[in-house]
Amino acid sequence: MAVLCQYSDLELALNTLVTGFHSEAKDGSQTLDSAEFQTLVSKQLPALAKTVGEEGGLQKLLKQIGVEEGQDVTFENFWTLVQKQATDQFAQGANEKVVRCSCNIS
Repeated sequence: MAVLCQYSDLELALNTLVTGFHSEAKDGSQTLDSAEFQTLVSKQLPALAKTVGEEGGLQKLLKQIGVEEGQDVTFENFWTLVQKQATDQFAQGANEKVVRCSCNIS
């Protein structure tokens, strides 16, 4: 008898974050170079991508998440960005704006 597993919205969102990060890494790498990271931000965080596109924006963002010049971005660095974005959204009163997850896990 097959067991159907229902995932919560939070579990699906976490899976989306992890798979999104790894989908941008070349050759199964565990890190992203700055170009791969910029692509990830452009695809998944378009509002933030506008800031990153400004002169010096990418380097400033990388420094904020603990990445020094010439270093690759680890998932832990990416998670720091996710945490900051979630905290900022919460502080802006996200309770007033309900957004449903439209995650698509293949």
